[in-house]
Parts: sequence; structure tokens; C-alpha cells
Amino acid sequence: MTVQALSELVRALARADWDSAEALVAEIGRGGWIGGLQVIGAAFTLAVNRYFGPGTTPTDVAAWVATTRARYDEGDTLPALEMEGLIRAALGEPQLVDNIPAETMIAAEIFVLGQLLLEMTLTPDELNEFVAEAEEVAAEYM
Repeated sequence: MTVQALSELVRALARADWDSAEALVAEIGRGGWIGGLQVIGAAFTLAVNRYFGPGTTPTDVAAWVATTRARYDEGDTLPALEMEGLIRAALGEPQLVDNIPAETMIAAEIFVLGQLLLEMTLTPDELNEFVAEAEEVAAEYM
């Protein structure tokens, strides 16, 4: 697994290329997600902080999660409380992720990241800048 594959995953999510995203998740998974948690976590945190502004309340986060889950037929299988906890942790309540299993965390981060990137509608240049920033932040923890 390479940082490049993780960066390509972020790009695939941003352009709603679900087939590529699924293939990249499988490829990254075969490598054991080594370094993956850092890159996805960095991209997730950056996206959350760009999308949700200062003053975002737990109610705002819960409403976004509920609306997002409602868009999908299998929305009831998505971990709403974990999604909310991850978003709120990125906004400054880190203790909310203490009991979330790593598998749940990465799946929820990828899902939320994909949704946020779609809603942010970044230009290709903005997406490249976003990915570069995520790689830079992740490198500090690898």
C-alpha cells in the first residue's frame, strides 16, 4: 500500500467514482492499511473542519449524519453514533473516538469523507491542494 493509492482513493471519492474507490479500498486493505489510517484520518479531519465551521453544534452534526444516511437504501446499517463521534472528534472532542473499533472508524471516515468531498465540490486544483495537504499532515504521524 502506498500513499499514492490513498491519495487516489481520496480523488475517487471526490469525483464519486465508486468503482475505483471500491477497488482502491480492496487494494489498500490487502496491504493491511499500513499508513492508511493516517492519510485517511488526515483527509477526514481536514474535510470535516472545512465543511463544518466554528460553532457547529452536536445537533448540527447529528442532523447532517441523519440526512446523509437517509440518502441510502441501507442507511440504517451505517453507524450513526460512530459517524457523529468521529466528526465531533475532528472538531475538538477527541475522547468520542476512544471506544470505536479501528474497522468501524476507517469505514465511517471513508464514507463521511466521500460525502463531504462531494458536497464541497472542489475544483481539480482545489482537490490537488487538499490531497497534498492531507499527505503532508499524515506524514507527520507516519
